[in-house]
Amino acid sequence: MTDPQFAATAASAPLDPRRWLILAALGIAQLMLIIDVTVVAVALPDLGADLGLDRAGVAWVASIYALAFGGLMLLGGRAADIVGPRRLVLAGLVVFTAASMLAGLASGVETMLAARALQGVGAAMMSPAALSVIVRTFSGAELTRALGVWSALGGAGAAVGVLLGGVLTSGPGWPWVFYVNVPLGVLLLVALRRWVPPLAGDGGRLDVAGAVLATASTGAVVYGLISAGDSGWVSVHTVLPAAVAIAGYALFAWRIRTASTPLVEPGMLRRRPIVRGLALVFVATALMISVFFLGSFGLQRSHELTALETGLSFLPVAAGTILGSALAGRVLPRWGVRAVSVAGLMIAAISMAAAAAIPSVVALIVSTTAAGFGIGAGFVSAAASLFSAVQPHEAGVASGALSTFHEFGAATGVAAVSSVAAAALVTPAADAFASGYWFAAVVAAVAGLLCLVRPKERR
Repeated sequence: MTDPQFAATAASAPLDPRRWLILAALGIAQLMLIIDVTVVAVALPDLGADLGLDRAGVAWVASIYALAFGGLMLLGGRAADIVGPRRLVLAGLVVFTAASMLAGLASGVETMLAARALQGVGAAMMSPAALSVIVRTFSGAELTRALGVWSALGGAGAAVGVLLGGVLTSGPGWPWVFYVNVPLGVLLLVALRRWVPPLAGDGGRLDVAGAVLATASTGAVVYGLISAGDSGWVSVHTVLPAAVAIAGYALFAWRIRTASTPLVEPGMLRRRPIVRGLALVFVATALMISVFFLGSFGLQRSHELTALETGLSFLPVAAGTILGSALAGRVLPRWGVRAVSVAGLMIAAISMAAAAAIPSVVALIVSTTAAGFGIGAGFVSAAASLFSAVQPHEAGVASGALSTFHEFGAATGVAAVSSVAAAALVTPAADAFASGYWFAAVVAAVAGLLCLVRPKERR
C-alpha cells in the first residue's frame, strides 16, 4: 500500500472512542520512564551510602539505565513494527515494573545494577511501541495534539522527578523511588490490556547484531570514562575501553551498510543537519544530567540540604529548561538553528562557569537555572535540525535515533563528570564540585563554537 493510500485508509477508518484514555495511560507510562532518570539522581547520595557504593558504583547506577534504554531504543521500535506495538507495550511494562521491584529490594551493587539495566530494557521496549500506538490510534489534527502532549512529557518528567525523588527519599526512603512504579505499573497494565486494541505487525527481521554493537560500544565509552576517575585518563583501564569502543563503532558502521534491514539507513547519517541534531541532543542531555548529578551531591553533601530541599531546589532548573525550550521554539523560525543552538550553548557555558566560581547555594541554583534555560534551547535546536532533513517516511527512525542519542548523552555525561569530580564525591567541600562544573562549561563552549563552523557544501 502506498503512503497516499494508507493516509486515505487511516482518515476513513473510525476512530477509537477510548483514544484519549489510551493517550492518558500511555502518557503516564512514558512519564514514568522519564522520571526514572531524575528521581534517582536526587536519591543517589542516600542510595549509595546505604548500599556501600563507591564513586564508580554510584555513576553506574545513574548511567546503566540510560545506556540500556538508549542502546535498545531503535531495536524496540523495529520490534514494535514486527510483532505489533500493543504486545511490546505490555511486555515492556511488565519488565519495567518487575525490575523496579527488584531495584527497591536490592541490598548490593550487583542486584541494583542488574535491576537498573532491566529497567532500561523494559523502557526501550515500551517507549517506541507506545508512540507507535498513538500514531495508529489518532489521525489529522487530533494526532498533532496527541504528539504535542507526548513531546511535553520531557519537561514535565524532569520537574516531577526531582520533586518526587526529594519527597520519597526524605520520607519512606530511597527504595520507594522504585517501589512507586510497581502499583502504578500494575494499574497501567490492566488499563492498557483493556483499552488498546490488537494492532498487527508487518513481519520482518530484527538487526540484533547492530543493536548489540551500538550498545556495547557506548558501554565501553562509559566504562572508560568512569575508570578514569580512579585509574587516570591515560591508564590502560581508560585507553583500552576507548579502543574497544572505536572498533565497535567501526563494526556498527559496517553493519548498517551491509545488513538487509539495518537499524538506521546509512544515508541518513550522511546528512549534516541530522548529524548536527544528534550531536546537539547528545551534548544537551549530557549537560543536563551533569547539572542534576553534581547538584544532587553538592547540595546534599557540601551544603547539607535534605533530599526534599534538594528536589525543591531543582524545580527552578526544570522550569528554566521548559522556558528555554518554549522561547527557542518561538524565535527559531527567525533566527535559524545555528544561531539558537550557539546562543543556548553559550548561555549554558557561562552559567556553568558561574556555578563553578561562586560556591554558594543561591548562586548554584540561579546559575544552574540559567544553564537549564540554555540547554532547553539546545534540545529544540537539535530536533529542528534533525527533522529539517528527514522525509515523512523516515520520521519514526529519526525519532528513535534522537531518543537514542538523548539516552547515550545521559549515560556519558554522568560517567564523565563523576570522574572529573571524583575527589569531591569522596571528600566533599564547599567548592569541591567546581571541577565538574568547569568541565561542563568547557564542553558547552566548545560545542557552541563548533556550531559556528560552516562546512563547505558538497555538490
